[in-house]
Amino acid sequence: MSSSTIFYGLGDFMTNIAFLPFEWVGNIFNYSVIVLGFVGLFYWLNLQKKMSDKAAKDPNQLK
Repeated sequence: MSSSTIFYGLGDFMTNIAFLPFEWVGNIFNYSVIVLGFVGLFYWLNLQKKMSDKAAKDPNQLK
């Protein structure tokens, strides 16, 4: 048994067992960041529309 067999075995173990949860959590984290970004975008666009409508109705403001 050579040392490369031990290191390859250890690498296969780490890849198959130890790093498996990171792949699952990584995808959930990525999707949640994307969804949070879109929610923030739509919130900001809605807030900006309200502010623009309010500014359009007020003729005494500085522009």
